[in-house]
Amino acid sequence: MSRAAEQIIAEARLWIGTPYRHQASCKGAGADCLGLLRGVWRAVYGAEPEAVPAYSADWSEPQGEERLWAAAARRLIAKDVDDPGVGDVVLFRMREQGVAKHLGLTSALGASPKFIHAYSGHGVVESPFSEPWARRVVARFEFPKAGS
Repeated sequence: MSRAAEQIIAEARLWIGTPYRHQASCKGAGADCLGLLRGVWRAVYGAEPEAVPAYSADWSEPQGEERLWAAAARRLIAKDVDDPGVGDVVLFRMREQGVAKHLGLTSALGASPKFIHAYSGHGVVESPFSEPWARRVVARFEFPKAGS
């Protein structure tokens, strides 16, 4: 595991136990999945990745727009979806015909893969990267090198 991946996962683990709060990004107080990623980004890079407009719980499903995917593509480096790495950002499509609107951070590979995410009703947790989760992955990204 690279030093950058270690830093990303160490920071994400500090968020575990943070309650789920829609649109929030405050370690210990509240975060949604995007808020968790934003918080980890701030810890690694020192500033917000970009201004985040208000968003509804259904993201952009009524319009059918892949806004979360587009934002990830602006700030992160796309990877082959079948090439997992610790520290990767994984983007999930929660319904087959829906837009991708959930994300998490790969925290362990191998026989017991895991990921860290903020999940409604659960808060920030480290979950098994089980088959039901794995089959929902539509994109994988890595954080850019610091200074990029």
